[in-house]
Amino acid sequence: MAAIAGNAQLGLARKAKKDEFYTRLEDIERELRHYEGHFKGKTVLCNCDDPRVSNFFHYFSYKFEDLGLKRLITTCYKNQERDLFSQNDSERAIWLEYNGDKNGNRVPDPEEIGIRYFNGDGDFRSEECIELLKQSDIVVTNPPFSLFREYVAQLVEYHKNFLIVGHQNAVTYKDIFPLIKNNQMWLGYGFPGGAAHFMSRYEDIASAGQHKVGMIRVSGVVWFTNLSIPKRNEELILYRKYNPMDYPKYANYEAIDISKTCDIPEDWDGLMGVPKSFLDKYTPDQFEIIGNASDTDWCRSAGIRAMGKDTIARLRKQGNMAHVTANMNSLYLEQEGKIILPYARIIIRRRRQEAGQ
Repeated sequence: MAAIAGNAQLGLARKAKKDEFYTRLEDIERELRHYEGHFKGKTVLCNCDDPRVSNFFHYFSYKFEDLGLKRLITTCYKNQERDLFSQNDSERAIWLEYNGDKNGNRVPDPEEIGIRYFNGDGDFRSEECIELLKQSDIVVTNPPFSLFREYVAQLVEYHKNFLIVGHQNAVTYKDIFPLIKNNQMWLGYGFPGGAAHFMSRYEDIASAGQHKVGMIRVSGVVWFTNLSIPKRNEELILYRKYNPMDYPKYANYEAIDISKTCDIPEDWDGLMGVPKSFLDKYTPDQFEIIGNASDTDWCRSAGIRAMGKDTIARLRKQGNMAHVTANMNSLYLEQEGKIILPYARIIIRRRRQEAGQ
């Protein structure tokens, strides 16, 4: 119930272009401890944060000396509100600059933080913000859910290192998946239990054990990065053996279906369709990503056969009317006289050296 509620609110936020999801300090601390070696002598930019309430600014300003930062910049879009529960909009867009402790108390005092005003609205796509982006080495933030594709495209265009919050569903986007496939972007360590609590205005109807006052719980939220981390070299331990009963082949593609990452067989050298959650365990030295079965164009180019009229008719009889149009070119299974449509598969195979070839 909690996951459904959170994701429903996330979807509404995208449609309404409302992106007031503030990341908790404890979640930032938990993830950032794996990256501390990357920050020495670097300029960090948090360009989707109201610095007056941003926990990203709080984290980096208080850890400035410990991390050995060179400079910290945080920008604010002018329509961001002064505090999370205020009804008073900021009159001007601002950006804050912090260059470290000056009085020896190792605390970012107000007089040590430079406040600058934008001429424009502080949108990350504006010329003023792009100029600050050019001056930065690493971007760390929680970008707007509704602009995730555009935000990542900008980071790639300007060749920036980054660590950002996003939803797991983004891995199958046409303009995001190639970055994953080509090892230009990968998943970080993640949120506990695969869900994040955000400070938010949205109503949360999570269960009592998961509910946190003033916050909303959203499942499937992950960290995306292109910074090197030990996790990328931790190979998945395979222990299952292939057999045709447990690993059915698709009716329209020469690959086996695997519903759980932990069930990948150690002795199968061919193509496999795995859930997108596989990317949390993906090691490029162990596996090769072939394609995205959620992408109709890729399915056509890969030779995945479209469903015939008879298959579509059978789906309709099974009551799968809502899925027929969307999955005409997707993978499907035939089991016990039924058509089964696996959800969001990524096609992979083991590296040749791993397979012993």
